[in-house]
Amino acid sequence: MKRLHVHVSVDNLDASIQFYTGMFAAEPTVVKTDYAKWMLDDPRVNFAISQRGAQTGLNHLGIQVESASELSEMQCRLGALRPGVTKEEGVACCYAKSDKYWVNDPSGIAWETFHTLDNIPVFGEPNKTSSPDAASTTETEACCVPLAKPRIKLSTEGPCCVPTTPKTTSGACC
Repeated sequence: MKRLHVHVSVDNLDASIQFYTGMFAAEPTVVKTDYAKWMLDDPRVNFAISQRGAQTGLNHLGIQVESASELSEMQCRLGALRPGVTKEEGVACCYAKSDKYWVNDPSGIAWETFHTLDNIPVFGEPNKTSSPDAASTTETEACCVPLAKPRIKLSTEGPCCVPTTPKTTSGACC
């Protein structure tokens, strides 16, 4: 069975842990000085937050699978949908060792499909990645989102928007 993965970059880890613990009515399953993760069954989601210098907000989305065969199936699906799927094997990221594939959706949102092999004591280390478009393997920064594109700032005008700050008010709602 697959599990949705959401990773959010935060600017205040302690306040965010307090908020999400209350929202999910559950304590995190992993807490580090720069990271926290909830492995929830209702909803079935691997929800992670980190404070590691990335832009605050959505870091990436993903699908966590339970076996190598499920990961292979996801790789085939992604390859049929988008060119340039990036493969990582045995990488250290987010206090886990995983095999994974990365792809951007049509809007540029990074999606990770991964099979966790083991828990590890470090957040990450430099990764070696390869893609069908690359002639060779390349090394990326330590941990996460090798294909992420710059974020697009959403307009707060129009009939449906997400407030950008707690002070923003809008009479419209989705």
